[in-house]
Amino acid sequence: MSATQVAASIWDRQRLGITVGSVVLIFLAAIEALAVTTVMPIVSVDLDGEALFAVAFSGTLATGVIGMVAAGAWSDRTGPRVPLYTAVVLFIIGLVVSGFAPDMYTFIVGRLIQGLGAGGQTVALYVVVARVYPPELHGRIFAAYAAAWVVPSMIGPFLAGAVAEFLHWRWAFLGVAVLTVLAFVLVMARLRNVSLSSSDPADEAAQTPRGGSIGVRMLRAVIVAVAAVAVGFAAEARPAIGWPIALGALVVLGFAILPLLPPGALRARRGLPSVILMRGLAAGAFFAAEAYVPKLLMDRFEFSPTFAGLALTIAALAWSSASALQGRYGDRLGSTRIVVISVPLLLVAVLSILVVSVTGAMPWLAVIGWGFAGAGMGLLYPKLTVLTLAYSTSANEGFNSSALSISDSTGSAVTIALAGLLFLALPFGASGFPVVYVFTAVLLLVALIPGLRLGDGSR
Repeated sequence: MSATQVAASIWDRQRLGITVGSVVLIFLAAIEALAVTTVMPIVSVDLDGEALFAVAFSGTLATGVIGMVAAGAWSDRTGPRVPLYTAVVLFIIGLVVSGFAPDMYTFIVGRLIQGLGAGGQTVALYVVVARVYPPELHGRIFAAYAAAWVVPSMIGPFLAGAVAEFLHWRWAFLGVAVLTVLAFVLVMARLRNVSLSSSDPADEAAQTPRGGSIGVRMLRAVIVAVAAVAVGFAAEARPAIGWPIALGALVVLGFAILPLLPPGALRARRGLPSVILMRGLAAGAFFAAEAYVPKLLMDRFEFSPTFAGLALTIAALAWSSASALQGRYGDRLGSTRIVVISVPLLLVAVLSILVVSVTGAMPWLAVIGWGFAGAGMGLLYPKLTVLTLAYSTSANEGFNSSALSISDSTGSAVTIALAGLLFLALPFGASGFPVVYVFTAVLLLVALIPGLRLGDGSR
């Protein structure tokens, strides 16, 4: 290893600007994500949209798929700078629309716009990492992104709950919008003199996108997003109508998404396809379960919004800490050991909340137990991103990064929407909460299939 490689750091003079700018964006995305999960039980009641509770989460993730495909293709052709800027602007617009929404439908429109921006921002940042940082620093930069959740995880849920309780839930969106505008100015200044061109122009010129032209890929992304949103809106219909709509939408989604993923992804082929599938299953299980944690604590145990967010705080802190460990020891542990550790941690968390939801007792078990889920995701998530880049070249960094994020968002959107249907249509006794947590536990067991076929990232 050369002296230059030994001295390389994500904080050195060459990369300091992009590290600071991208970490700020991750920081604000963390604030928004944690705030939404905390205040949504209040928003759905205030805007008379209880049946659309799940859509407020799944819709944002679904439209994120469109942003991901657009940003991936755009980044492969011209570099990630302009796609990143466009995504941030859309994110700000969505926050403003949701913050001023007079009804639940307008609120969801804002959430859909937020999804476009958030999805595009994620992929653009992944391509930035691939273009600016050498492979030996990928684990460190993704650990830094996870660390950007530390402060939001400490204050985000508590602050969002306090804002909703003592001011108004609208400021949980409008306040983040103001901060994002300020951060956007900072990011543009930091990125102005950073080269984001591909290190291998020959590979870039030779790229042939999978799934057809960019226009065809965009059309498929729109179909995926519409189908995922349709699954969520099916909860408003009677079960005899809603479930057929949801199942039909899932079939359409499956056919549309295939060309947006690496070949063999849905069959858990070893290597990159299993990495992509594992991301969708793990994200779906985690975020579907987490969406109902504050709701469980508020509805069943009369927690205030401020204290209901404590479970999210503990999980986010555990996520950040585990990500830091993965950044330092992930290569030594290897992908198989990380899966064998992380999936049981997630199962412990989900089963803890299942016990609470069935017994109607020990609410603090849910608060503490959810921390195990954060630890599991903190180990697993950065490793999957590192593996995706390890399986990529400069010709397909954008496609593979968008495929990873598409799997993440689509898996989460569909799982949250299905959990919403189960919550409303298949109550267990007086509550639908246990059904949600049984569903997510089964999903985690299924995730072991691709999880044990990830490989080591060698092409």
